[in-house]
Amino acid sequence: MKANYRSWVQLLIAVIATLFGLTLVGIALFLPPRGEIDPTVLTAYGETLTFVGALIGIDYHYREKGPKGPAAL
Repeated sequence: MKANYRSWVQLLIAVIATLFGLTLVGIALFLPPRGEIDPTVLTAYGETLTFVGALIGIDYHYREKGPKGPAAL
């Protein structure tokens, strides 16, 4: 039960972060100069997605496959 709740929370955070990033990109389209997305907005969005993806990927790796390393040998 706890693992299922945690998965939903992680998915919700990932969706919120993605929507926030898309909102930033959308707002940037209407700021001067119109139609040009500032490189800082794209950088912030890319870093946000990378961070969220890394957190979800790391958790998935350890939840599904378990830790690996010298102690696991």
